[in-house]
Amino acid sequence: MSSSTTRHRATRGPAILLLLLGLLLALTACGSATGATGAASGTGTSRAPDAVEPLPDPPTPQLPATATSADGRTATVTSAERIIPLNGSLAEIVFSLGLGPKVVARDVSTTFEQAAALPVITQAHDVSAEGVLSLHPTVVLADRSTGPAEAIAQIRSAGVPLLVLDDAKRLEDVGPRIDTVAAALGVPEAGRRLTERTEQRITEAKAALPATGQRPKVAFLYLRGSASVYLLGGPASGAGSLIEAVGGEDAGTAAGLSGDFTPLTSEALVKAAPDAILVMSKGLDSVGGVDGLLKLPGVAQTPAGLDRRIVSIEDGQLLSYGPRTPQVIREISEQLYPKAAE
Repeated sequence: MSSSTTRHRATRGPAILLLLLGLLLALTACGSATGATGAASGTGTSRAPDAVEPLPDPPTPQLPATATSADGRTATVTSAERIIPLNGSLAEIVFSLGLGPKVVARDVSTTFEQAAALPVITQAHDVSAEGVLSLHPTVVLADRSTGPAEAIAQIRSAGVPLLVLDDAKRLEDVGPRIDTVAAALGVPEAGRRLTERTEQRITEAKAALPATGQRPKVAFLYLRGSASVYLLGGPASGAGSLIEAVGGEDAGTAAGLSGDFTPLTSEALVKAAPDAILVMSKGLDSVGGVDGLLKLPGVAQTPAGLDRRIVSIEDGQLLSYGPRTPQVIREISEQLYPKAAE
């Protein structure tokens, strides 16, 4: 998950705690990505490799650089020789900027192949301050979902520059997020190029959508069968912007849900009446694939369940909102409109 995607804020209530627990269990138990079979509904769509595409000509950081964190603190970076990004979305940006060789650790949601050999220093979004400091980082990147707060404070107290970014939940967040990371690492020009490349590819991916005349309602389900976590996404889940980008309507929002997630019930699904269901690949695996998903309360009775119209995207990519978001849009489109992709 891709991951990108669960949140650690106490203001979000009990559901988000369940979400974090499920992510931890799944990521530690499920292992690597589930392979190249793309569409869970059986269309045979091939997924692109789980890899990032660095900019050509890796940039040379021009430092020092000072940036203001989302939590109001200031970080002055004097060296980018040992970078630790504390979630997959931020790691994706750093590697895409061409600074991957300077990254010395990763979190559990960083699953792309260029980072596979790096040591893991988080559990879900919980970071070990001791683990981070033992690697002598020169800069640490986090976002508001990273915790606990004590670990963040301990890293800062050790004198390590630590930049906290706002969470990314919409396509409009991609460019500013890239620019912020690039400026903090002393490569603002590379950030500009990466933002331009990413936004151009997002535009191209949206322009390539089939003219079906449909506006399917798509429900985003967060599933972790091993922990019995089954959640229906609402307007703050982070998936709505992607669903809109492929010409769909977020079923949870249309059903009047509020916040990020609500427990999955037959009543909630009947009210949402999705034409398609969007899931993360490991979540789908955790419930036994499409057949197992159809056994969850109410799923088989929805239009999506009756048509077995299930869209499955890799955990580390779906909600990353970064340089690989154009790829995510293409994959959702191919699985949502399989006949148009033939």
